Amino acid sequence: MMNIHTDFTWKTALQAANFLVFQHTGKYLSDLEIVILRGAWNNRTYEQIAEAEGYTASYLCKDIGCKLWGNLSTILQEKVSKKNFRSALQREWKNYTQASLIQNETQLVKPITMENGASTKGLFDLDATYIERSPIESICYETILKPGSLIRIKGAKWMGKTSLIKRILEQGNLHRQKTVYLNFDTVDCHTIEDLNKLLPWIFLAISAQLELPNKVWKHGNQNIIDSHNSSTLYFEEYILAEAKNDLVLAIDNIDRLSFNPAVMVDFLGLLCSWHELGKTNGCWSKLKLILSYSTKTHIPASTNRLPFNAGVPILLEEFDYEQVKTLADLYQIDLTSLEIDRLMNEVGGHPYLMKLAMYQMKTKSTTLKL
Repeated sequence: MMNIHTDFTWKTALQAANFLVFQHTGKYLSDLEIVILRGAWNNRTYEQIAEAEGYTASYLCKDIGCKLWGNLSTILQEKVSKKNFRSALQREWKNYTQASLIQNETQLVKPITMENGASTKGLFDLDATYIERSPIESICYETILKPGSLIRIKGAKWMGKTSLIKRILEQGNLHRQKTVYLNFDTVDCHTIEDLNKLLPWIFLAISAQLELPNKVWKHGNQNIIDSHNSSTLYFEEYILAEAKNDLVLAIDNIDRLSFNPAVMVDFLGLLCSWHELGKTNGCWSKLKLILSYSTKTHIPASTNRLPFNAGVPILLEEFDYEQVKTLADLYQIDLTSLEIDRLMNEVGGHPYLMKLAMYQMKTKSTTLKL
């Protein structure tokens, strides 16, 4: 099997930090932030860094360091400090490189024929490689048919949240529901941090997918939907009323909002109010919500205004033994119990990595070394 672990050097750590900061802010690390990062990497105190660079320790610690660790904490969705930043960056970089490996593999290998007769060009074909986590799917399929329902899908990165969402939406389509899929990972950093930009983006995307006329600019000003009340009125008048059938709105990777807690609280508060309207208002009962977010998502303190305590919670975890065995059968790979145990020890039951391992064994005649 391919070795997915690489040495995490200072150069790699700097690359990881720069990549993550730019991805979320549109800016790279400043020279002083790099100085502090390098000093922390070499286990130097602020006093030692200050003496070498010609600054005061207080300035580096309070003005530069606190901001740096705070930004990384928000981006990585865990508490990051001068003492633990190395391991936090390494975990995130490992996840990113694993995903890149998988993407490269799916682009390079030839299609194979699965046990069910479907031909797939990659590991993640929805029908060919999806492994059910019973009873999660049946719960979601039943819930999405109920008026005003809300499904909250929580899981670590690459655990299958998007695949599950797509299957729920397919179920909605089968019952003549209108479906909309929004992925907040596709929203640029300037829009995701400004509610006055995010709301028009959302309504335009919904209208486009439902093939409804664009009314956002009807009055020549996008600020017609710049507040809680105007957003609710717009959604009811121009989307729910026009959609006619029940509407399933799925928002994937909603945890991207956590970079700006104020935007997160306001937007999720808006969704929560829509969900509450669905309990008493016939028009709003047509709206069904699906939200997906990471297990590391920081939940703001004012949870009474947010939808994290409402609806049906779904937690996606790693594959168990039977699910790994089912995946092996799907790839027509004959594995003994000992080999399955060894494989699970290698990749921990992680769905993406497990599929990568199976694909390699299928296409490259790779075997497990026991």
